[in-house]
Amino acid sequence: MITFRPIVLAIFATSVYFMLLPTTIRAAADQIEDLRQEQTKSRQQGEINQTRQRERLDQLQRDQQLDRAQQQLDLVKQQRPDLNPQQQQKINQTQQRLDQIKNEQQLDRVKTDLELNQIQQEQNPSRQNQQLRQFQMEQQMNLLKDQQQKLQLQQELNRAGSSTLGRPFP
Repeated sequence: MITFRPIVLAIFATSVYFMLLPTTIRAAADQIEDLRQEQTKSRQQGEINQTRQRERLDQLQRDQQLDRAQQQLDLVKQQRPDLNPQQQQKINQTQQRLDQIKNEQQLDRVKTDLELNQIQQEQNPSRQNQQLRQFQMEQQMNLLKDQQQKLQLQQELNRAGSSTLGRPFP
């Protein structure tokens, strides 16, 4: 009976160990999953912050371009106050187009902030990642559209400047 007791205790200890092992493994797996989720959230938050910074820089550049265009247009108005009606109409159309672009950019700025806030609120990491990629693609397309508008506006300014001053703007 003396030799039987340690064997029973060993079997009991071994069975308790194997009964608790899955719980320990699950707890460790849960901790690893929690850590992975935190890392994913942190990485995605960093991407959102970078996207916000890039968007702010792009907006600043667009604002500077519009300011330069407005200065060019103001220069034309200032240098030639006695324009014929056709020239004045071109100047007015260019000013309206410039104002329209400024308004569109203000609206785009608000939309961008709202979209980024929505992406940031998304709880599902894969959905958030998908939304962020989609947003970045849309921003690239918007940047190309803005560049096209800038070129068209510059052409209008050059036509207005050359028709009133006899030479285009640089």
